[in-house]
Amino acid sequence: MLMKFIKKYPIIIMALILGVIIGIKVQIYFNEHYPDKNDSKLNQIFFLTKAYYFEDVDTTKLVESAINGMFEQLDPHTTYLPREDEKMSEETFRGEFDGIGVEFQIIKDTITVVSPISGGPSQKAGIQSGDKIVKIEGESCIGFTNKKVIASLRGKSGTKVNFTIYRSANSKEYDFTIIRDKIPINSVDVSLLYNDVAYINLSRFAETSTLEISKALAKLKFDGMKKIVLDLRNNPGGILSEAVSISDLFLDDSKLIVYTQGRIPEFDAEYFADNIDGYEEYPLIVLINRGSASASEIVSGAIQDWDRGLIVGETSFGKGLVQRPFLLSDGSAVRITVSKYYTPSGRAIQRDYSNGKDEYYVSAHSNPDSSKIDSTKLEHRTKGNRLVYGGGGITPDIIVEYDELTNYSIELTRNNIYYQFVRKYLDQNKAAIEVKHPNLEIFVEQFNIVNQKKSFIEFASDNNVLYNKSEFEKDSNYIFQRVKAYIARDIWGNNGWYGVMLNVDKQFQKAIELFDNELTENKVKLENE
Repeated sequence: MLMKFIKKYPIIIMALILGVIIGIKVQIYFNEHYPDKNDSKLNQIFFLTKAYYFEDVDTTKLVESAINGMFEQLDPHTTYLPREDEKMSEETFRGEFDGIGVEFQIIKDTITVVSPISGGPSQKAGIQSGDKIVKIEGESCIGFTNKKVIASLRGKSGTKVNFTIYRSANSKEYDFTIIRDKIPINSVDVSLLYNDVAYINLSRFAETSTLEISKALAKLKFDGMKKIVLDLRNNPGGILSEAVSISDLFLDDSKLIVYTQGRIPEFDAEYFADNIDGYEEYPLIVLINRGSASASEIVSGAIQDWDRGLIVGETSFGKGLVQRPFLLSDGSAVRITVSKYYTPSGRAIQRDYSNGKDEYYVSAHSNPDSSKIDSTKLEHRTKGNRLVYGGGGITPDIIVEYDELTNYSIELTRNNIYYQFVRKYLDQNKAAIEVKHPNLEIFVEQFNIVNQKKSFIEFASDNNVLYNKSEFEKDSNYIFQRVKAYIARDIWGNNGWYGVMLNVDKQFQKAIELFDNELTENKVKLENE
């Protein structure tokens, strides 16, 4: 019977036999090439996708996507940094990079120097604010992106870069050859004396931050400072040890500054002040806002818990997680949260992140009613038995909210109107301003830009910001102080900017008022007690 079937349907029988043979061969192939069952599921899936996906795949992107997907299930601050991002991050923390030393903006496709960095090779070569870089290595750089500018101008110390600038003041082009050098990234944006109050703005906690602040305080002490305002607003944090050493400048008697706790005991630690002389006797106010995070919260939390000074402004971000960096073989890195940090009174600063990263970051910059204490926050007591709260950032002793700007003002900033208008104005008037106002003090007291109201409104309208009379009038004082500050920065650097803007800074002015009321003389006295 079987032989009759074979004779009658030979093609079918051959096909069946061939199918069996092919199936056996395929099975053998898969068995030989199948990932080891002892590999992790992630490795097995990666192997199978790489081996059998119908198109070639970019394995680097696959791996990075897998890492990011895995970290999505963890806290918002456990992150993966590709090699280039890790390099940039290290430069920020280290406090320096190699390059020519200019701050720049791209205005209408043209690289415009905002300011040469103090002490850098560009400043020494005579590059000025307002210079427009039009060629790099003989080729036009009109239309360059920020990334391409950085790639073209940065480079190893000792190497040369040739570029051409156009200087509007005399309508001439100049060729420069500059030797790249180490460029400091200052974390102290400005330090100045406002009457007898030392004002120090710290923008990040980098390796050089304590040294920078110590130098600034020493000079301001020599100049006659009597009180100190430390501005940590919009400071996202940085190196933990720098937060500890900066706190130590203001705390005495081996006081606890911060401690960390996590799952693994080796990451648990306590950090104390040293018995060294600093600035413990000076009345102190720390300014914070919703952009103050991490190391900024360590400093403000320690100052508050020991009743050392007042915290003024808005509730801070609420980032109380400690990341440990791990460098990977290709130069990329992961930063994995290993513990939480706690203030001296036992407060955990970390905000809730259970609703996901989007909600976490959006809610940090929302504008809740700060006069109402979140009932979910845990109560703690300072050394002086004052009530403070944990689990949601640092709540200031004195809450001062900024007024919301109108949409007109927001559009002015978003469209870079201030800088562009000032750049055009200074091309025609800078020399006269410098002659009439030989120093910043005279400029702050006497210079008035309000007579440029019509020109400013027209310039903004010509650059996509249409005039809104009611909104303009509501913010007019702020608008013209900001224009004035841009002019001052071009001539006197950051001291010029802050020398003008502090006069309309509600939170800073509240700090001055508190000093005048002697709220920080020797011991803290709170308005709500």
